[in-house]
Amino acid sequence: QVQLVESGGGLVQAGGSLRLSCAASRRTSSSYAMGWFRQAPGKEREFVAAISWSGSTTYYADSVKGRFTISRDNAKKTVYLQMNSLKPEDTADYYCAAREGVVSGTADRYNYWGQGTQVTVSS
Repeated sequence: QVQLVESGGGLVQAGGSLRLSCAASRRTSSSYAMGWFRQAPGKEREFVAAISWSGSTTYYADSVKGRFTISRDNAKKTVYLQMNSLKPEDTADYYCAAREGVVSGTADRYNYWGQGTQVTVSS
């Protein structure tokens, strides 16, 4: 059982930055890929970024390329999402997810989810 806890969300003005963190249980020893997804009010859950267990492979949604950066520190069992140049359309609940195996941009392939952290970008 993998437990994930997100943090770092909040309110920020357009053009600002936030860094989200997702901490995994220290009891987790298996290699796993991690992903970030978001869901805005009235919309379906959307892929944001993903990273392989080693950190060597990353994927980004077109909407965030060049602005967001996903990274991980396996010693700390933590994955990060650095969000720069934030836009009002980035407003959503952001969820961290984990899966055993290769990196994926499909939410259904992830087995473990955090409870989310809210990001609100004002215009």
